Amino acid sequence: MVSVRIRDISPRLAFQARPVPTACKIELIERLIDVGVPAIEVTSFVHPDLVPGLADAEEVFRRLPRPAGVSFEACVANATGLRRAIDAGAHTAWFLLSADEDFSLMNTGRSIEQSLALLDDLQAIADGTDTRLGSYVIAAFGGPLGTARTPQDIQPLLDRLTTLGIHDWILADSCGYAAPRQITTMIEHIAPQAGGAQNLTVQIHDSRGMGIACIAELARLGVGTLDCSLAGSGAHPAAPQARVGGVCTEDAVQLLHLTGIRTGIDLPALIDTANWLATQLGATPTGYVRHTGPVPTRDLQAPSALPQSWHPG
Repeated sequence: MVSVRIRDISPRLAFQARPVPTACKIELIERLIDVGVPAIEVTSFVHPDLVPGLADAEEVFRRLPRPAGVSFEACVANATGLRRAIDAGAHTAWFLLSADEDFSLMNTGRSIEQSLALLDDLQAIADGTDTRLGSYVIAAFGGPLGTARTPQDIQPLLDRLTTLGIHDWILADSCGYAAPRQITTMIEHIAPQAGGAQNLTVQIHDSRGMGIACIAELARLGVGTLDCSLAGSGAHPAAPQARVGGVCTEDAVQLLHLTGIRTGIDLPALIDTANWLATQLGATPTGYVRHTGPVPTRDLQAPSALPQSWHPG
């Protein structure tokens, strides 16, 4: 049966601009584990003065349950952050690399070229540890200003990452530019370099209302890992009122299940957790299925649920 790996980024994306007690973060992560989410972006190891909402990164990792089969991951921006992630026991550390020069300077204070030079140093630090080093490609599909990006626009960046030995990438639609047609063009171009679409991770943000349509196209193309954010949560520390939430995990999971794609996630329990998180954040409600409930079905993930017209990418 066709399956997709869901990576939920809400513990990092929601709390980086909306500080909550550490106990709330632990409860969210425990709930995500209990409903069957196999990969979780727990936090960012960044300077607490810049992102005070994530100042408890080490404590969160220390208090995590560690069930087998669940990947606990984090973002890093420099060597200090990577060493902290390694010491905390992060399975994967994702370097914050931008495809946009201006955003790179604003977000990390470094140019793209300087970031790539640093990434080379970070690879040497990660080698021989239990923490795998990968890289975000922030704004891979476009933004924050200008027109959408083409595969040719980001190919030089991916070539450099490959040269550096970084083969795990998160293609992040950080600004909500991506549309299904662009998704198809981008993935079909990039997948061979990654050894197939199943090896790609794509993160879609729903800033312009195209998120679920893009999730459907990514699933059709056979992308292996989809980044989503429970209850559509998320904010940027520099602009906490900006609409930058990821696609609702619960909406994406319902879509995948109704398409006959296995996620291993308990959808009703996930919806309960999404509603719980919304109350903790006090945020403007987003998404759909958590308000209406899932479409009734006997078995969303049974083989018989696969429609005759479905042909996985």
